[in-house]
Amino acid sequence: MADSVAGRTTAASTTAVLLAAGAGTRLGLGPKALLPFRGRTLVEVLADVLLEGGCREVVAVLGAEAAKVLAAADLSLHRVVDNPDWATGMGSSFRAGLAAAAPADHVLIALVDQPGLTAETVARLLAAHRPGRVTAAAYRGPEGKLRRGHPLLLDVTLRADAAATAAGDAGARVFLQANPGLIDLVDCSDLAGGEDLDTPDQLHLLD
Repeated sequence: MADSVAGRTTAASTTAVLLAAGAGTRLGLGPKALLPFRGRTLVEVLADVLLEGGCREVVAVLGAEAAKVLAAADLSLHRVVDNPDWATGMGSSFRAGLAAAAPADHVLIALVDQPGLTAETVARLLAAHRPGRVTAAAYRGPEGKLRRGHPLLLDVTLRADAAATAAGDAGARVFLQANPGLIDLVDCSDLAGGEDLDTPDQLHLLD
């Protein structure tokens, strides 16, 4: 019972930040947020998944062609942030998302280019989180070794330090590299592969 109560407490106080501002240059099909997925747009499907997984609120950070994304995607259940500095890299979107999240909340960071994200993965991270820690989804590669991936859950006490190190194309990466002892890996290999959709040969991830 204690674990379930802890999980509910974390869920009730966690805002998800969905980073969806990129132009999708390598993929060459426009912003990934607009990719068709399950009869809708990728950004709205993943935002809803984050909510279904137990996050209290979802902040969707848009940037490239933000007006077009807003017109095409139904994000009415979520808070939307338009990052005018999106072209400087993920760091600015990361900071904008953290700034928009309720100050007392933990923050779960998710990427719009991971169509394999499931509500079960989100719920597992929320349930596993420990105070003062970073809880990261991890996936087993071909060699069987666990590798850190997304989403990752930043404790509320770590938000300011993580935001301070975000710059250029680095969101939480610099902070995580400097504080490996704070990271708890949660194996989510049974739920998803954790792949990013970056190049045309990965479009099968949308099937």
